[in-house]
Formats: sequence, structure tokens, C-alpha cells
Amino acid sequence: MINSDQLADYSLVRDGGAGLIDLSSRGRILVSGAEAVLFLNGLITNDMKSLAANAWMPAAFANVQGRLLAAVRIIHRQDGFLIDTESETRDAVIKLVERFTLAGDFKVTDLSTEMALLSVQGAKAADVVRSVLGEDTDHLQRHSAATAQFESVAVTVIRDTHTAEDGFDLFVEASAGAKLRDALTNAGATSVGEDTLETFRIEAGIARYGVDMDENNVVTETNLDDAVSFTKGCYIGQEIIVRIKHRGHVAKKLAGVVLDKATPAPRNSKIISNDEKEIGRVTSSTFSPRLNRAIALGYVKYDYLAPGTRIRVSSDVGSIDGEVSALPFVKGSWYEAP
Repeated sequence: MINSDQLADYSLVRDGGAGLIDLSSRGRILVSGAEAVLFLNGLITNDMKSLAANAWMPAAFANVQGRLLAAVRIIHRQDGFLIDTESETRDAVIKLVERFTLAGDFKVTDLSTEMALLSVQGAKAADVVRSVLGEDTDHLQRHSAATAQFESVAVTVIRDTHTAEDGFDLFVEASAGAKLRDALTNAGATSVGEDTLETFRIEAGIARYGVDMDENNVVTETNLDDAVSFTKGCYIGQEIIVRIKHRGHVAKKLAGVVLDKATPAPRNSKIISNDEKEIGRVTSSTFSPRLNRAIALGYVKYDYLAPGTRIRVSSDVGSIDGEVSALPFVKGSWYEAP
């Protein structure tokens, strides 16, 4: 169960406030050079040629079997393409792109330790960001990027969610990270801890690499549909991914499960159908204060994906009844924001 301090942070973000999350542990890799688009386009699932300046898009790196190596965000800045990825996949992304540095005008710079990443999440996130960085950022459109100034230091701003609430991610030089954090706190954002962020993540239906998805998953099993272009040219893994698309669906897909009790399910718990078939496994689980029940992410076979399908979750510690749920579990201000 969530403790009182976590509940206070949770309520502040869910009920109209603004939370401050430090995501600096993620990986940030800058790719530049005249042939950056050419090489990256052959590596990722989305269409680099469609990514305009001052815009960003989700993408994935896959292997030749179409299995997921990393989920990323790519921001088209003036100095090149900033790739943002989870800490678990930072080294893998660097290895994937560095091999092209000798093939042409293609440069790779690891900025992970030189750059901080702070995120403001919640219905009042726009107010906090405007207070600190000015009016040019608070009306930022989704999938657009802007550059603001904070004490003469450039800040790259994108609008994205990690919580199902409205949000803004701020990329800044590490040397200015602490001052920016203080300014955001003084403007009304409250720091959110890792445990509370994990609750938000699962409620928002956001998969985490190494927990909910890895190299054993085909990209299209992981709900990364927005990260895949089915009209672009050849890239690694395209043949398998497109073949599955034309077949109609994957055999299993990441889905939500709402349990009938408050106790989260252990990871790798079996998901059992009413006709006693094993139809999936749990990958993440937490107690949801908003639903007042435990929830879980897990892979469920295609025939059982309909929301409301009754199931039970079974592990060494017992069984809990529940039902399959659409994702996200909680639709916050992100789904209300323009």
C-alpha cells in the first residue's frame, strides 16, 4: 500500500497540482552530421524524414526479428537529433548508433552526464513552466520542441506525459539542473519520489524496459504503435513488423488488469482465463489510489484482450480475481489538455 507521504504527492499531481520528477538517470545521446537522417532512418521504426526541426517523435530500435532493443524519443534540435531513452537501454542505443561514425558524416555524443532532465507533471504544469521559462513554452503543442532561456542557459522543452497528466520535459545543462529544479519548486512544483512515479507509470499504462518489455518482445506487442511508421522505407526489423501488421494482430499484447483486491500481484504471476487456460503473465503491479484497487500490466493473449474479460491472477502466494482493462487505467489532465 502507498504510505501517507506518497499519497500526499500522488494527490497533489492527480488533483490539479504540479509534480516535479527528476529523470536525469535516463540516457541522452546527440546524433549530428549531414548523414544523420540517412543512417538513423535505417535503424529506427519511425520515419526520420518526416521529423521537422523543432519537433520530436517516439521511435524504437529493433533487431532483425522485429524484437525491441530500445524505446526512444528523438528531438530535432538545431545541433542535431537528441535521442532520449531509458537508463536500461542507454548503452545499447550508443552501441547501435556508434558503428556508423566511420561510415560517413555521422557523429555521436553521449550527453547523459552532461545534461539534466526534469519533468513537470500535472494540470498546473503549464503554469509552473510559464512562470520559470516564459510564455513561449506553456502553449507548446504535442510533438513540438522549443528552446527557452534560464539564466542564460538554453533549455529544450517538449510536452509529454509520464503520469497520464499534462506534462513538460526540460533538458538543460547539468550545471544548471539544481538551479532550475529550485526555480520550478519555488514556482509551485512538488518533488515526486520514485515509488510514487512508479504508481503513476503503471496507472498511465506506460511500459518500462527490462520490466514490461525487452528484447523478447516484438515491437508491436508493447503498445508502441505511435513509434512505428508502416509507410517508410526499409529499416532493421521492418519485414517482421509489417508482416504482423498485414496478418492483422500480434498473438499477445500488453494490457491492463484490475484486481478485485488491494494487494498487488507478484511479477510473473500467471493470468488465467475463466476456462482455466494460461493466457498471460504479469509484468508490473501496484496499488492504485484512484481506483482503490490493485492494478497490473501484463501480456494477454489476443482472444482475451477485450476490456471486462474476467480472469484470475495466480502465483505462489495465492490467486486474485480480476478483469482485463483498457489502458491507461487513469485518464488525467493529459487527456483533457489541448
